Amino acid sequence: MVFSSLVFLFVFLPIFFLIYFLSKDKFKNIILLIFSLFFYSWGEPKYIVLMLFSIFINYLLARLIDKTKNNRKLFLVLDIIINIGLLFFFKYTNFALDNLHNIFGFNTPSLNILLPIGISFYTFQALSYVIDVYRGKVKAQKNIITMGAYIALFPQLIAGPIVRYSTIEKQLAKRTVTLEKFTDGLRRFIIGLGKKVIIANNVAIIADTILNGSIADYGAIILIIGVLAYTFQIYFDFSGYSDMAIGLGKMLGFDFLENFNYPYISKSITEFWRRWHISLSS
Repeated sequence: MVFSSLVFLFVFLPIFFLIYFLSKDKFKNIILLIFSLFFYSWGEPKYIVLMLFSIFINYLLARLIDKTKNNRKLFLVLDIIINIGLLFFFKYTNFALDNLHNIFGFNTPSLNILLPIGISFYTFQALSYVIDVYRGKVKAQKNIITMGAYIALFPQLIAGPIVRYSTIEKQLAKRTVTLEKFTDGLRRFIIGLGKKVIIANNVAIIADTILNGSIADYGAIILIIGVLAYTFQIYFDFSGYSDMAIGLGKMLGFDFLENFNYPYISKSITEFWRRWHISLSS
C-alpha cells in the first residue's frame, strides 16, 4: 500500500483517523501499532513476522543494555549483528550467489529471496535507538507496544524519513494535536502527494520511454532530456513521500525532522549529501 493509492487515501486513512481520534490517549499507541502492522502486511503479509521479530529483539536487547553493566557492549554487538545480518541476508544473498555462479562457476541454488519493503529504514531506525540507549542518550523503552509503534510507525515506514527515537520520545508518551497542527500537516501531505502524482509519475513516463529504449534510436538532446527526467523523477518521488510522511506525522502529533533541503542547488557532492536524505546522513 502506498500513500498515493486510492485504497490508502479513501479507505485506510479515514478508518484509521476515525478510530484513532475517537479513542482515549492510553489506547492511541496500540491503535497506531495495529494499523501500522496492517499497512505493512498489505504488501507483504509473510514478512510481518520479520517486523515483529525486529520489534521484540531490539526491545529486549535495549532493555538488557539499560539494565546491565558488565555485558552492555556484548548485547550491543549482538543487536548490530542481528540487524545488519538480516539486512545483508535479504539484500545481498541473491547477489552473492549469482556472482559465485557467474565468476567461479559454483553450482549455487537460486533462492529468489524477495526484499522486504522498508527493511533498510526500520533496521536503521531500530539500530539508532539501541545505540542511543547504549550511549546513555535515552532510556530504554519499557512498554513493548510503544516500542512497536515507534519501529512500525506507518507514516515513515516504507521510505523514511528515518526518525531517531530521541526526537519523538516524549511524543510517543504523550502528543497533542491542534487544529492548526493538523491542517499544517494536511497541507504538507497534499504538497507531497502532488509531487508524487503530478510530477514524479509523469516525468517517469518520459524517463522510462527514453532510457529503456535503444540509445541508437535517440540523439544527444533526447538522451539528455531522459536523464533530466530521471533526476526529477527520483527527487520528486522521494521528497514527495517524505513530505507526505512529515504531514501525516503532524496530523498525529509527531514532529519529524526534514529529510530534503533543495539538494539540486548544491555546489559540491559533500553539500549534496548533506541536503539529500538528511535523516540517513545523520
